[in-house]
Amino acid sequence: MTVSFPNESPEYRAARNDLLQREIALRREVAAVAEQRSKLPVGGAVPEDYVFEGTDPAGLPARIAMSDLFASGKDTLLVYSFMFTPDMANPCPGCTGLMDTTGRTVEYIRDRINMVIVADAPLARLLAIRDKRGWFGLPMLSTAGNSYNREYHGLHPDGYPLPMVNVFRRIDGMIHHFWGAEILYAPTDPGQDSRSNDTWDPVWNLLDLTPEGRGTDWDAPVDFESTYPPALVPVN
Repeated sequence: MTVSFPNESPEYRAARNDLLQREIALRREVAAVAEQRSKLPVGGAVPEDYVFEGTDPAGLPARIAMSDLFASGKDTLLVYSFMFTPDMANPCPGCTGLMDTTGRTVEYIRDRINMVIVADAPLARLLAIRDKRGWFGLPMLSTAGNSYNREYHGLHPDGYPLPMVNVFRRIDGMIHHFWGAEILYAPTDPGQDSRSNDTWDPVWNLLDLTPEGRGTDWDAPVDFESTYPPALVPVN
């Protein structure tokens, strides 16, 4: 099928057809990278059964081991390191925006994988920001002083937090690392940040469809004083 739009010029159509070929190639490359990722060999076993601070089904504070984060029948665990440390007045705006767009997405994928958000901030502050922004579908855990973020690169060697994603796999009762967003630590191209979360960040991907693009000096605005959305209630 050949696509055209009203009143477009031959120059536009020629340029758009050239771009379409690159978009098709990109689609194929994304699929190829995902397939290669899925075939990674078994990664290293986690050095300990990390214990986090979270809440039990009744909403009461509880200490939760990493092994407890694997629900029955689901052997994959995705852990996002949320940039929020005890000395930060508010969490990272970029992380906050990403969680705003992920808070409902997790409801669609939780029948296939386990997903949690961890941060070094105290549990009470994590739950407060969760409740304020309506992230009730996102399990949020405090590292509670454990070494998870340091050992799995959610903390830069200099000590500041990073938006690291790690995926773990339970095999024969043992937890192994499967994949981490190492591109976060890779050298960046001129004029670009690491773009380590691009594949699941809808804000930047939507802007990439526009002539303005994402720009080099724009960040999603986050109002930490308001509650979004005001009518949302916790999901049981």
